[in-house]
Amino acid sequence: MKPSPSWEGRVALLIADGLTIADEGACAKFFATNNYRRFHDYLRYFQRPSGSSGLKYWSGTTFEEIRQIYDDDAMLRLLLTEPLSQVELLLRSHTARVIADEFGAEGRYLQADFYVDYGGERTVPSLLRDIERSKEPEVLRYTSRGTNQQELRRLPVWAAVEALSFGTLSKCIDRGGYGTLADLVAASLGVAKAGFGSRVKALVYLRNRCAHHNRLWNHSVVDAGATPNNVRYKARRLAGSFEPRSVLDVVASLDDVLVRGRAGRAVLPNLVEEFGAESVFWQGIADPQNSRDYQG
Repeated sequence: MKPSPSWEGRVALLIADGLTIADEGACAKFFATNNYRRFHDYLRYFQRPSGSSGLKYWSGTTFEEIRQIYDDDAMLRLLLTEPLSQVELLLRSHTARVIADEFGAEGRYLQADFYVDYGGERTVPSLLRDIERSKEPEVLRYTSRGTNQQELRRLPVWAAVEALSFGTLSKCIDRGGYGTLADLVAASLGVAKAGFGSRVKALVYLRNRCAHHNRLWNHSVVDAGATPNNVRYKARRLAGSFEPRSVLDVVASLDDVLVRGRAGRAVLPNLVEEFGAESVFWQGIADPQNSRDYQG
């Protein structure tokens, strides 16, 4: 097996490949606390196309400029974590309220025909898995007797939603109420009904990437939501142009739900102030590109 280079050895390899590093010791220390493979996701945007002659990195590329983008990405995840948590709590509250008011607080939300399932894991097994895993007293009093369905059907929805993962809650919203729950929750929040289920899914996707320290810069959002045009227009007046599958598009949707649901203040103005809408980092969260197409 090919031996893995030490942190100092990794620095030497980068220099040999044409990357300028002002402080080799600081760079080695960085790799001791940040896995090289994670940082490599950023490095590859500054590499010449495979098969090119000459050094691996574009002339003049420095470790420090790439490190700045890496650090900005970490700061972005940090700035998004609290607003995403606020909107998650907001959705738990409104979902429980709507289900209780419209369909009853007990039983109905745990029946298979309450959901319109359309591929992937069915909704009720997802709910039951999360509920039965919970250690909260308000849930345990209904699950501690094993899998007795009669007991579980007495579990109030406002206790159940606290046991659900954000992803399972998203499924519940998107599929529940015979397909009407997303519209009802949107109406409760005062946001547009169209595509609301997909917007919640996009928020879950962004929250998960932040929670797992995944790259946001130049990342095209797989589960992009149907952000309303008026929400995009308002956000673009502040932040400039951004693409529908960009992180900023999901942030625009996040702000809309936060503000209309009275759960918190818009985060986009803080991001503009922190990073600047003309920066290289901003370009990567507004118009994500493949590393092969990146122009710097």
